Amino acid sequence: MSEKTTVHLLRHGEVHNPQGVLYGRMDGYHLSDLGEQMAQVVADAIKDRDITHLRVSPLERAQETARPLADARDLAITTDDRVIESGNLFQGKRFAGGDNALKDPRTWRHLWNPFRPSWGEPFKEVAARMMAAVEDARDEARGHEAVIVSHQLPIWVTRLHVEKRSFLHDPRKRQCTLCSLTSLTYDGDRLTSLSYSEPAGHLIPVKDKAAPFSAGDAPEEKRP
Repeated sequence: MSEKTTVHLLRHGEVHNPQGVLYGRMDGYHLSDLGEQMAQVVADAIKDRDITHLRVSPLERAQETARPLADARDLAITTDDRVIESGNLFQGKRFAGGDNALKDPRTWRHLWNPFRPSWGEPFKEVAARMMAAVEDARDEARGHEAVIVSHQLPIWVTRLHVEKRSFLHDPRKRQCTLCSLTSLTYDGDRLTSLSYSEPAGHLIPVKDKAAPFSAGDAPEEKRP
């Protein structure tokens, strides 16, 4: 008898970040009012699914995104450091407006290798830690569904890994919008399908749909 299990990778909602800081793993970055609305919308969209396990990045924006779903399903939140945002040497620097860190030649030495990437955590390491968490969530929710609340780059790198695609990519072309779901379905331990949906897509501001980078990136994954 087959044992179908689905693990949904949920990206957090919009973050309050008026200064345009690449906040990465920094504390103190919470969901905006719109981000809280997104979290509620996605919770409402999936609350009637057979979700029995909820695993969440330790960062505030992920924990806050998970809360409406945890309340709706009466689930405990399992905090997992393996699904945290990617490490990044540009963390804390601004990339908005005229105060763009990439205009400083001192930063260019970090951008020489797009495969590693040279400015942060290697993509292979991101994929490895994410897949370990996915497999644990699958095991916890055998025959049911699980949700992992994480961040754009870790989710996208996980998708590239399971689809056996190159990690080298343009951040502007990631299919992983705010509060989107990248869903991995297993038959036993065998991955059988991957699907993608945007329950809160109608709430995303137009400017953010074409945003060139997320909190886990350098603005372009190549030398300027």
